[in-house]
Amino acid sequence: MANIAEILGRLTPEELDVLRGLGPQGHLTKPLVEALDRAAGGPGAGRGYYVPSGSVSDTGGPHLVLRSDVSAWLFGTARQVSHTGAADPAAQP
Repeated sequence: MANIAEILGRLTPEELDVLRGLGPQGHLTKPLVEALDRAAGGPGAGRGYYVPSGSVSDTGGPHLVLRSDVSAWLFGTARQVSHTGAADPAAQP
């Protein structure tokens, strides 16, 4: 599995803003799942960066959330890397 910073660094600033707006355990929308898949290499490639939350939607599909270490990276409890790939220990979401 690729580095978390590498995958999240491939998301657009808008996609990152939406993820941050959901909070650490927010349910991912289909467009966000597709964005994570795209960033990881293609359809389904993001599996593992998001996981089922244990609850299901009205249609019976599982709610998906960011994996705990991915969420920690995004929400500031892990070291951040900018879109340029340079480590920035002081970066805050």
